[in-house]
Amino acid sequence: MPLLDRVIFDTVGIAEAEVEASLDCDLLYYYGELRTSNFTFFRDSVERLAERDEKRNTLGLCLTTPGGQAEAVERMVEVIRHHYDNFYALVPNTAMSAGTIFCMAADKIYMDYASALGPIDPQVPDRDNRVLVPALGYLDKVEELIQKSTLGTISPAEFQMLQSLDLAMLRFYEQAKELSVNLLKKWLAEYKFKNWTEHRTTNPGTPVTSDERSARAEEIATKLSDNNRWHSHGRMIGMGTLRGEMRLEIEDFSQDSKLHNQIRRYADTLTGYMERHGNTFTIFNRHLQ
Repeated sequence: MPLLDRVIFDTVGIAEAEVEASLDCDLLYYYGELRTSNFTFFRDSVERLAERDEKRNTLGLCLTTPGGQAEAVERMVEVIRHHYDNFYALVPNTAMSAGTIFCMAADKIYMDYASALGPIDPQVPDRDNRVLVPALGYLDKVEELIQKSTLGTISPAEFQMLQSLDLAMLRFYEQAKELSVNLLKKWLAEYKFKNWTEHRTTNPGTPVTSDERSARAEEIATKLSDNNRWHSHGRMIGMGTLRGEMRLEIEDFSQDSKLHNQIRRYADTLTGYMERHGNTFTIFNRHLQ
């Protein structure tokens, strides 16, 4: 390994150990799309971390991703939950779309003022299975054409588009949306809200029921999957919006200057290295090298 690369990874290794000590977790860095093709590498990485004698009870996933496939996230969460009692999601930059779904499976989500999640607009393979495309935009356009057809305002060109729709692909997109919403509802109620046992604002001190946890999870899932609300697949949803409008508990790691510096040094150094070298996907922990 070139000397400069060695210096970079030595710095990353020190920062990684510091974050692990501060949060009492094993730390795994994930950079890139969340694809089923990356699952085996992810599974093997978690297994190798979990086999260590020094294994902790919590996995911290430092996640930077533009999104991906909900099916991949579901399998990755199952792997984490099989090997670890607790799961923390660390978002130093952005975790969009399926990355947001991933975060909702965590017991704690760590962000700062500059971090962002995104609408849960699942990405699915295109007709040629070459690239991932946002499903909600496709479904919204189909709904718009159907409404125009009902009102008699559809143009000949739009009518031709409606007639040429691949119904199997349309159903595939609908199922992707349903899976994303259902996963988010399930994981929020089961993990993120597991310690929400008493009401704090309305009827303070009264017990929180499982039905109330499910209702809150459904409310958040509905808001995050509403394309009319966010207008863009790439819309950044910051910590303030998540805390205020969504009423989600987010751990602000900037409140601890030591931890803030550790996470920034770890994530920024690794991400900068990957981007300079044109890497589109990597999983890192110093014990896996």
